[in-house]
Formats: sequence, structure tokens, C-alpha cells
Amino acid sequence: MKGYCGKVLHVDLTGGHFEVETPDEAFYRKYMGGSAVGAYYCLKMIEPGIDAFDPGNVLVFATSATTGAPVSGASRFNVNAKSPLTGGLGDSQAGGFWGTELKYAGFDAVVITGRAPSQASFGYTTGNAR
Repeated sequence: MKGYCGKVLHVDLTGGHFEVETPDEAFYRKYMGGSAVGAYYCLKMIEPGIDAFDPGNVLVFATSATTGAPVSGASRFNVNAKSPLTGGLGDSQAGGFWGTELKYAGFDAVVITGRAPSQASFGYTTGNAR
């Protein structure tokens, strides 16, 4: 389909690896916008009853078919996850260059799962570091 890259990046922070999914055209026809794509992955991957701050929650950044088009307002992207406020599906939109850059990088969405190692493992320190 025109307007999509045909790839979704899955990032597992716990395992430290990623995978590229290539959904078929039927997927993009059924889940046309960033909101629908984000909702699909959240509803598919989040276990019922999980806390919003649990590593089992899923964070999805998704673009739509018009993201990156050379027209005003076509820089939108969607972010979905389980909401800590309501316990339901949280859905937010933003603009700017990020969504367009994601599309130009060749991905329609990024699905993030798991929990990253502690800051200490990345060389960060707390307190009065010099």
C-alpha cells in the first residue's frame, strides 16, 4: 500500500534485542491509522490485569499513511500504552519531526516491551558525579 513502509520494529528491552515484522497489505487496510495500529499491538500483547508500570506493558509509537507527506499537518504520530490513570488504553498524538523521521527510517511503528537494565549498567552515576 502506498503511504506505508511495510515494517514494524519490535524492541525487547529486557532481552536486549529487536525484531522487524513485515505485516501484509491486509493488516494496513484493517488498521489504517497510527491509533489503530497502536491499539492493535497493545490489545494483542498486554496481558489482562497487568499494571501500567509493569515491564509487561507495551509502548507503541505508530505513524499513519499520511505521516511524512509534504502537506501541512502530516507530521503526526501516535503513542499507545496502558494508562496508569484509567487502567484502559492510553492514546496520545504528537507532531513535529519524529514521526516523519521514523517513516523515513523505514518503519511504520516501534513496539517497545520489557525493562531496560539499571542506569548503573550504562555507566550513569548518581549523586555528585564529576
